[in-house]
Amino acid sequence: MTKTADKIADSRVATDEEPSAAAPSSAEVKRQLPGSDLVPTRPMEFDEWIADLPKYFAADGDIVMSHILSVLSSVFPDGEDFFVRSVRAAADDITDPALAKDVEGFIGQESMHGREHRILNEKLAELGYPTREICRYVRAVTAFRERFQGKKGNLGFTAALEHYTAALAENLLGHEEARAEIGHPGFRYLLMWHALEESEHKAVAFDVFRTVGGGEIMRQVTMWLTHLTFVLETGIWAAISLSRDGYARRHPLQVARSAWRLRRSPFTTKEAVQQLFEYHRRGFHPNDRDTTEMIATWREKLFGSGGELVELLAA
Repeated sequence: MTKTADKIADSRVATDEEPSAAAPSSAEVKRQLPGSDLVPTRPMEFDEWIADLPKYFAADGDIVMSHILSVLSSVFPDGEDFFVRSVRAAADDITDPALAKDVEGFIGQESMHGREHRILNEKLAELGYPTREICRYVRAVTAFRERFQGKKGNLGFTAALEHYTAALAENLLGHEEARAEIGHPGFRYLLMWHALEESEHKAVAFDVFRTVGGGEIMRQVTMWLTHLTFVLETGIWAAISLSRDGYARRHPLQVARSAWRLRRSPFTTKEAVQQLFEYHRRGFHPNDRDTTEMIATWREKLFGSGGELVELLAA
């Protein structure tokens, strides 16, 4: 566990010893935990909200989308552990105090994402999804990378994958039809919280990559490799997951119709793909896309006074 994760756990233990009539506000949480105003750490507890998760939790019981979302959730915990290790390895290179505070928040946010997705993944495993196998695979892949890649290489892949998560996050928070794809409210709100924080820290790994001397050629190469591996591995694992689903095997036409609907998904539009490829523009920076208004809007909706997720802040 990281030092930041230890602080999160210590904070939760300390507050559990004192009775409280209400969950702390987001401002109080920011005072208690590592991070900055731009990248705050929020300790969350989604356990009860995903307790009744059905087998097919996507909208209208969509089989293929449920399997794809399950694969993505399976990738997150060990993938984000890799991000944390990559950024933390460059801590001694960071001289900008503001970036150092943002890195603390990045580590705190990613640590919480991993914790909540592990809980979700156990629930998905109980429903028959191969989440544990995917987690083991991701752990092995990241260990292999760390064995042969240097600090810059690890940060290059982290920055590239953070661009993927930021693009998915902007799509989810920016389009009601994207949120509607996730039928179960607990799963949907977990991803919305995750999306907000991915948007908040979308430039942190990129800035650390640049701080250690990461250049244009390495940035471009790592993103092309990321395109290849992310799409290929997600597709392969979704196919494996579907092949092990007894109901899906018995209803191939329903699966085919579900797969056909993907072409109309807000996550596969031309605009969504173009956003991913913006990373290849020379001189690109994640903050070229101004999402400050979107972040402010969703901070208020989710964690403002009477926000939709305030009750889930760990007290």
